[in-house]
Amino acid sequence: MTVLRTAAAVLAVLLAAACTAPTPPRIQAGTAGATACTPPHGPREPETATTIDVIEQAYFCILGNYYSGATLDARSLLTVGFLALTQEINRDGRDVPDAIMPALTGDRKADWAAFETAYRKITDQVPDLRDKLAVVTLEAIVAALGDNHANWTHDVKRPLDYYDGDGYGLGLEANVDVSQADGDTPRVALAPLFVTTVLGGAAQAAGLLPGDVIESINGTPPFFDGKATPAIAALYPEYPKVRPVELRLLRQATGRRWTVTLTPGPYERDLAALQVVRSKLLDDDVAYVRMTGFAPDSANRVLKAITRLRTGRTLSGVVLDLRGNSGGSPAEATRLLSAFVHGKVTAYQCAVDGKCSTSRTDDTVQLLHLPLVVLVDQGCASACEHTSAAVKDLRIGQLVGTRTAGVISGPARSYLLANNTLLTFPDRHHLGPGREVIDRIGVPPDHYVPLTPKDAAAGRDPALAKALTLLHK
Repeated sequence: MTVLRTAAAVLAVLLAAACTAPTPPRIQAGTAGATACTPPHGPREPETATTIDVIEQAYFCILGNYYSGATLDARSLLTVGFLALTQEINRDGRDVPDAIMPALTGDRKADWAAFETAYRKITDQVPDLRDKLAVVTLEAIVAALGDNHANWTHDVKRPLDYYDGDGYGLGLEANVDVSQADGDTPRVALAPLFVTTVLGGAAQAAGLLPGDVIESINGTPPFFDGKATPAIAALYPEYPKVRPVELRLLRQATGRRWTVTLTPGPYERDLAALQVVRSKLLDDDVAYVRMTGFAPDSANRVLKAITRLRTGRTLSGVVLDLRGNSGGSPAEATRLLSAFVHGKVTAYQCAVDGKCSTSRTDDTVQLLHLPLVVLVDQGCASACEHTSAAVKDLRIGQLVGTRTAGVISGPARSYLLANNTLLTFPDRHHLGPGREVIDRIGVPPDHYVPLTPKDAAAGRDPALAKALTLLHK
């Protein structure tokens, strides 16, 4: 969640440990014999098959540790899990007469026992589907939480050889991402859909350019009645998907319309583009720092870059470019903010009963005493939104660009399941410095400056231009 795929997915893997809080989990007692879930320690053993026992472990792990686990109606999880089970049987062209949802009473242990009895009876009749049915059932239970920081990591077979710099996909990025076309995440996506960056691969070979408008994807328009459609997901295939994608394109500068078919595959990426922190001097008096993730020590790297650019000159200010920053460590976000303000609460982490802990600035960090402008967009998520909300609420600087992702339910914690897969979700929910909800809503910019197809085609960056104007007033 952009946030987007290929590079963002790689970054998410690299930042997973940083996003996970170290506090020991609360373990649900008396869980019908289920093995307690525990935080992961050291390298994971090879993954084994998902079974009904693993599903049971995950079910009670959620009820005992998830943010609203204590008040959650567990029947909602079991019902969605059972629905996924029956749909998968039908998808295989079969059905089981006994595949009937058992009556649930609200007693968590008794309801699990009824669910497990029905589940075993069904899967015994389709033994060849047993592994697949377990996977779709657990996936559905986790998805039923409706939490953008809840995830079950399993079946990780993606080769790591292209993490050293290669990407996978169509070789392009667009101005609208998959999560903006997701009905469960009510974020604003603005038409038209257009190419913002050509990374390489199939898109480069076909001659696509920034600014090219995508009028249809596999024959389906990317927008319908002003809303982004699920067709956009085809732009961001994940390994090992290789299904060709047909695009209908318009190049506004020439009026040319044409159709091209792109096949996903690996492509070389510029290694510099994968650096978490990059910096340069603009107009001889503005420190520009681009930060693509809140990885360990990234805040220190940003501050060192600003100090280096400041040496021997007087700076008018700092432009911190967080566009496309998919998040990472909340501690890094707080440390970075501490260079611009002291004695403040940067965020609240709240339990379901309303009791909150605070993230406070680290006042041992030396203040920079420089004006700040932060560039944000729909790809700014999680710890990036922690930072953006604090900049806005605490009046540390100004935000320029478009509304952030709204993907910040709370800091994620990971739990190891018996088959060596990871279950991840928050035990507290995030609120901004003003105790406002940011999750699913995002942080609005102080200056709304969207990118247009004409800007992309001409290589213009209107948000950066606005930032420089603000700093030179």
